Amino acid sequence: MEWISIVVLVLTFLTLLALGVPVAWCLGLSSFFTLIVTVAVMPASTTIAQRMASGLDSFALLAIPFFVLAGEIMNRGGIANRLIDFAKGLTGRLPGGLLYVNVLAAMLFGAIAGSAAAAASAIGSILGKRMDQEGYPKTLGAAVNITSSTTGLIIPPSNVLIIYSLASGGVSIAALFVAGYLPGILLGLVLMVCAAIFIKKHNLPASERVSFGDLGRYFWRAIPSLFLLVVVIGGIVIGVFTATEASAIAVVYTLVLSFAYGELKLSELPGILIRSSETTAVVLLLIGTCMSMSWVMSSEDIPQMISEFMLNVSENKWVILILINLILLFVGMFMDITPAVLIFTPIFLPVVERVGVDPVHFGIMMTLNLCIGLCTPPVGSLLFVGVSIAKISLTQVIRPLLPFFLAMIFALILVMIFPEISLFLPRLFDLI
Repeated sequence: MEWISIVVLVLTFLTLLALGVPVAWCLGLSSFFTLIVTVAVMPASTTIAQRMASGLDSFALLAIPFFVLAGEIMNRGGIANRLIDFAKGLTGRLPGGLLYVNVLAAMLFGAIAGSAAAAASAIGSILGKRMDQEGYPKTLGAAVNITSSTTGLIIPPSNVLIIYSLASGGVSIAALFVAGYLPGILLGLVLMVCAAIFIKKHNLPASERVSFGDLGRYFWRAIPSLFLLVVVIGGIVIGVFTATEASAIAVVYTLVLSFAYGELKLSELPGILIRSSETTAVVLLLIGTCMSMSWVMSSEDIPQMISEFMLNVSENKWVILILINLILLFVGMFMDITPAVLIFTPIFLPVVERVGVDPVHFGIMMTLNLCIGLCTPPVGSLLFVGVSIAKISLTQVIRPLLPFFLAMIFALILVMIFPEISLFLPRLFDLI
């Protein structure tokens, strides 16, 4: 009977996905059809509805709408401009420095907003015109913008890490947040190295030299924005407030800062709230349907069956990790990061724990892996954001993207092989 449930679940999900049904509906309907294999229609309907509601009944999930709102306010309130100016002061004087500026600004923006799409949109819009003026290839600028924006999903605060904590059954959000710093910085560095190769190949120009006085002025202007990192992450780490409370503080802080900068008007708030609500609604619907699917899979012992199957293939930790990473790289090409984390965490986490992998390390590794899928066709959301901002076609950007894909995979391999990249800081702060 369990194998029948697996067949029904997989076939209905893939069929609905192929027909173009939205992912959230695919998850909910495939869960329902799987459940009616063993129970009547009415109890199945009631159970799915109950599991969706109970899956959203989580205090930690309140952090998602607040961080989404904070990102929207940052995008409009002049905070992105100040971070880009600071990044430009640090790296703009180098040959091809605007590519380094893009990566560094994405890391800083992501470290405050926690949104890859917001980073790609804000930074790409501001730097794109400047790159055009200085003769940068549009496709290269778009490739750097697309891939560097993923750092915001690893460097905290990150909604994806909050979702992983929920799907894993309670891995510490504070530990995950702190664990994301070194892998996120590593990812940014390998992307910069990759960009350096293109800079030499295309003989790209350096921007105007920034004096130490101007650099100090840019840093001074960016300090209020950067201080949000200290408030949010510092407060979580030392236990002053939870991640959810930190997200609410982030909204208040960015709102006050944006009004103080004079770049946000009161009349713009309704539009910001509507866009934030739309994004939040999509994410929470996905979470609700994913939680119903997770419950159905657990009730049919599907994770246990997959776990036993994989461990029968091999009990070697490295074989298991390589196999899981290959599966996730494939999954990421066809599924967005939120449902992928919610679906595959309950399946793969028990397997890796059996072979001695720390759940915090696995969460960072999984997130980094699925970030690659955001940049790949056919459904990579960052890919479409990036080409839309750069006003180029999808086919034009694929070739320059390939070396950056390889750089991201190299960073993933390093994180997989050396767990201390993820675990050093959480252990230093006694979070694990």
